[in-house]
Amino acid sequence: MLAAALHGLLLSIALIMPIGMQNGFLLSQGAMHKRWLGAALAVVAAALCDTLLIALAVLGVSAAAFHIIWLRLAFGIVGICFLLYMGWATWREEPRDTDQGDQGVWNIKRQVTFAASVSLLNPHALLDTLAVIGGSATVYTAWSTKLAFGAACAAVSWIWFFVLMTIGHMASRAAAGMGTKRIINRLSALMMCASAVYLGYILSTFR
Repeated sequence: MLAAALHGLLLSIALIMPIGMQNGFLLSQGAMHKRWLGAALAVVAAALCDTLLIALAVLGVSAAAFHIIWLRLAFGIVGICFLLYMGWATWREEPRDTDQGDQGVWNIKRQVTFAASVSLLNPHALLDTLAVIGGSATVYTAWSTKLAFGAACAAVSWIWFFVLMTIGHMASRAAAGMGTKRIINRLSALMMCASAVYLGYILSTFR
């Protein structure tokens, strides 16, 4: 069990550290809030979605579903539309003066909804969990070792997402101001649109 947990730990660290759509979103949310835990619900939502994907991958359920072409296309089309809409809305959004607190930041519903979307509709997250984590889990036959492997993978997501939120918060404290928040909004919008384009490319390669 210890070897399986260590395997899951090291594998997940390697997969999760590159800054993609999900990580960039959590960084930006940490930066947008004046309170350290202001983006905690977005972090929890993203971590719960990752945990769900990891559980399905370890059990082998998600891999079977991912082979259904029309289901992949449906998820992809919904993801592209949602990412383009959120990118457009975020680009147009102008930050307000934050002297009175967390004004101008995303509300809880928007945070949680978008955290779920970049986790469940993110091609990188899906490929990492289904292809890499799911494939690696097949080397274990005992349920105890599968559980240890999956739990270690999920633990990395929870820890890393809170670290990202903290890094974003500390960075915003060092460079406070509406100009910084406007730059964060623009970068977030570009990342959303880039992810939509990449997701479209992924869909075009499906057979």
